[in-house]
Amino acid sequence: MGGNDVVVVLGPGATAANPRAKRGDDDVAENLQRLGARVCAGSLFAEIDEIVRNDTPQCLVIDGAVRPDLAARSLRHARGFTMTESVPALVALPAESIQSFDPASGFADFIVLPSTPVELYARLRKLEWNGSEFATDERSKIGRIVVDRVLHEVTLDGRAVQLTAREFALLAFFAQNRDRMLRRDVLLARVWGARYEGGPRTVDIHVRRLRAKLGDALPIETLRGAGYLLRASR
Repeated sequence: MGGNDVVVVLGPGATAANPRAKRGDDDVAENLQRLGARVCAGSLFAEIDEIVRNDTPQCLVIDGAVRPDLAARSLRHARGFTMTESVPALVALPAESIQSFDPASGFADFIVLPSTPVELYARLRKLEWNGSEFATDERSKIGRIVVDRVLHEVTLDGRAVQLTAREFALLAFFAQNRDRMLRRDVLLARVWGARYEGGPRTVDIHVRRLRAKLGDALPIETLRGAGYLLRASR
């Protein structure tokens, strides 16, 4: 992690008054600091806006070492604040509490205590990747979908999705123009080419095929009478 990574840690291992308080080598806040993260630490039910101030958190970690039974309640409390309402959340639990961990509790991932900086780094990077979106000349990521123009490949949750050449070209164009309303005539001209003689119905058919193959992972909207819009995550 870099010095610009801000992680909110809620738990007994470190508090806003004493952010470097240690429980031992497995202390989550201390390990994050070793990784170079800027840690905003507080108790399980801390007022997030008081400990985060003007920073923008990349991740929320609930340290359930002492009170694993309160981890889910702590997360619900943190979700009540704008700064942490949608950031990915990681829960750190002792081994004996993993069996009672509820996958539906709202956490994106968990780590077994005692933690190590190496595993913590890997878990946080995975959360960062899952929540990221980007678009370059070579690759685009739309939530769980990755479009690789060099390899001419599309993956969903790491699994390859077979697209026709035209479906791939249409998806790649959408990926490069997220949050822009695209009319059917524009899509025909840019994806099929100026010499294509088919009508706008062709676009609708191909969009339907993309939706069938990518499901709800593809956040594309039909704007009645206008065209299509591929939403970017917020």
